[in-house]
Amino acid sequence: MKTIALKTFLDAKTLQYQRPEFLSSDPIQIPHRFHEKSDIEIAAFLTATIAWGNRLSIIRSANRMMELLEQAPHDFVMSASEEELEPLQGFVHRTFNGLDFITFVKGLRHIYSNYGGMESLFAKYAHGEDLQGAITKVRGHFFEIPHLQRSEKHFSNPAKGSAAKRINMFLRWMVRPSDSGVDFGLWTQLQPSQLSCPLDVHSGKVARALGLLSRKQNDARAVAELDKALRKLDPGDPVKYDFALFGLGVFERFQ
Repeated sequence: MKTIALKTFLDAKTLQYQRPEFLSSDPIQIPHRFHEKSDIEIAAFLTATIAWGNRLSIIRSANRMMELLEQAPHDFVMSASEEELEPLQGFVHRTFNGLDFITFVKGLRHIYSNYGGMESLFAKYAHGEDLQGAITKVRGHFFEIPHLQRSEKHFSNPAKGSAAKRINMFLRWMVRPSDSGVDFGLWTQLQPSQLSCPLDVHSGKVARALGLLSRKQNDARAVAELDKALRKLDPGDPVKYDFALFGLGVFERFQ
């Protein structure tokens, strides 16, 4: 498919799937229940952290997370005592368990207490055309607290070759404009042009079928290749095409 025809096709699919009607089946519905910036950020980050597997299962688990955080994510993260953290030990979503959950709550507290929050920390390291290096730097600060080694696998590291699908999805939620009623546009210190596609099995298959991606593995190098292709279609907002790629893969079984 020629570039102009491909852009026309993907622009149309983006408009089709970038709509609030799809929130009912998407984990992004969880942070949409909150109104304060810090609550939305924390709900979004924790939801994205467990966003692998069946989407209904993700939504159920994220709901349980918010219940354990007493439907006040920021307040709980910043003020919960060790005794109040104990009920989190019973949480399980696939390989993310209660000890991981407590570690992530403490990591978030560390970021908000010592670095002014996630937006300012990401912005500090947002050099160049993408945020993959910033993800690695923020991850390093996140794990400055005492923690179990096992918890580190739940915060992906692009510097180690990871596609970092979940953290790139979180960044999309925070940075892209809220015009469509889907993403939040909360972070003004970063630009949509810096975002990378949340590459997963669905978007990867569609990207390869459309000639946007040749690398077979869904890893950091594939993300860089796909980013380059999508930025040619829309340099200012390349990750809007995540809606098209995901929608084509999940809802249309595009091959």
